[in-house]
Amino acid sequence: MGYFYIACTIIFTVYGQLILKWRIVQYGALPELFSDKIVFLFKLLFDPFIFSGFISAFVASLFWMAAMTKFEVSYAYPIILAGLLLLTTLLGIILLGESIQIDKFAGILLILLGVFIMYSNSTNIS
Repeated sequence: MGYFYIACTIIFTVYGQLILKWRIVQYGALPELFSDKIVFLFKLLFDPFIFSGFISAFVASLFWMAAMTKFEVSYAYPIILAGLLLLTTLLGIILLGESIQIDKFAGILLILLGVFIMYSNSTNIS
């Protein structure tokens, strides 16, 4: 069940990040004037999709708390970090048309390799 909690933490976090990016791009750049920034941010806050992103982040935190009952943080967090990096980057490219540079790709591969090496012989389940 612990890995289910980790997977749900990743899925809900990725959803929240992607939906926020998608909708914020629709609204354009942050205005220069402070009063315009406040109005802009309130428009974002009341956008139903952005609100769903906040709800998704909250749900992800609930799953993270559940995962913490099963794993040490030093065990679970690198897995979540690697999953977030991989999924957010891939879905950002596919769904949002973001670019991929060789150095970004190489960095993600190195992180994934590092997480794989950390856990290749690990049994740190609480």
